[in-house]
Amino acid sequence: MISHTRHSVTAEALPHLFRPEEVAKALGCSEWWVKEQARRRRIPFTRAGGAYRFTADHVAEIVRAFEERPVRTAEPTPADRGAFVRPRRSPEPAAEPVRLRARRPRRALPRQSPAA
Repeated sequence: MISHTRHSVTAEALPHLFRPEEVAKALGCSEWWVKEQARRRRIPFTRAGGAYRFTADHVAEIVRAFEERPVRTAEPTPADRGAFVRPRRSPEPAAEPVRLRARRPRRALPRQSPAA
């Protein structure tokens, strides 16, 4: 009889695989979004038994992939200056207002008889 102890895999050796609904709950998004991103190959995943599964490393990589970093600018932002100041417009001479005219409604137009 052959012993399988040499080839057996213990539960401690395998990574825990999370289902899409578990990942969605952890990320605060929908299960549909997680599956759609995996389907479009935008996030890492493992396909076990035809289903999407995620390791803890996959989830950490997803968080890093969608992380937003602050943008550094040279000029001060309105928050740095205190109150927001509206830019001044140069005074322009008052122009003649444009007069708009409405078109006549279609039902008021005379009907054309179809050419025979």
